[in-house]
Order: sequence, then structure tokens, then C-alpha cells
Amino acid sequence: MRLRAEIADITILRLDAIVNAANEQLAPGGGVCGAIHRAAGPELARACADRSPCPTGEARITPGFNLPARFVIHAVGPVWRGGTAGEAVLLASAYRSALTLAAQHGLRSVAFPAISTGIYGYPLQSATDIAVATVRSQSASSIDQVIFACFGSEALDAYRRADGDS
Repeated sequence: MRLRAEIADITILRLDAIVNAANEQLAPGGGVCGAIHRAAGPELARACADRSPCPTGEARITPGFNLPARFVIHAVGPVWRGGTAGEAVLLASAYRSALTLAAQHGLRSVAFPAISTGIYGYPLQSATDIAVATVRSQSASSIDQVIFACFGSEALDAYRRADGDS
């Protein structure tokens, strides 16, 4: 599995799937979630409503609708509560759940945002360390490309520190 981090607008990536940093209700929100919902069109919100709720640490899959990506995988990361409420375990679980869904659907290419690092407040370097380690540890046979879509140079640098190969 090849991993790469790049500054990119996740909503324009032409891959098998992009991952949405979702909330438990899978409702349109702000940040990357809002951008994905706007780009995909109103059908995405309806599909999400049919698949909600989604507990923290889990993921659900929907079609990509108007996005270039065929699918959207909605992964729910934890809200940062200081690091003593099981946040690391839940964040790793969200990445694993997304990769499991991708493999179950035979997907080969997936892009992730930095889950939980926006409004949920997870410290960026800690979150990217968990993301890279979790993705590297998975043996999802169908997936051969994972892109960490970064919202700016700070995130890109964090992924590069987490893994020299990104």
C-alpha cells in the first residue's frame, strides 16, 4: 500500500473513495464535511440520513453522487477531551473502520482528511501520527493507494513528520 500526503482539495480527487470527517448523525456540517456535502449535492445528505447514526470510531459508506470519487466513506472521529477519554483508540478505530469498508467494497484508492483535527480539536501531530501508524498497520488487500489530503502546509508537515514516506 502506497501512502502519500499532499495539499489537496479532497472534493476534487478522482479516486475510488474519499473519507469524510463526519459527525455521529452523518449530517452536513462545517469544514471538510460541509465541503464534501456541498460538492456531492443534496443526495448525499439523504443517503447519510438512511445510514445514521454512526458511533464514534465507526464508518459508513455512501455513493459519491456529484463528486469525482465513486464513494464517500464517513468516519466519525472523537472530540478531543484532553487525551484521557480514549480519543487515540477511537481515532485509530475510525481509520480502521474506513479502510475495512474500502476493502469490503474492493476499492483500490482512498483519500483521508486529518480526521478530528478541525472543530473536534484533536492536536494535529498526534492525530497524523495515529493516522499514518493505523493505515500502515492495515493489510486491506484491495487498497493500493492512500492519500492524506492536507488542508495546508502545517498538516502536510505533520504527515511528513509522522512518516518520512508520505
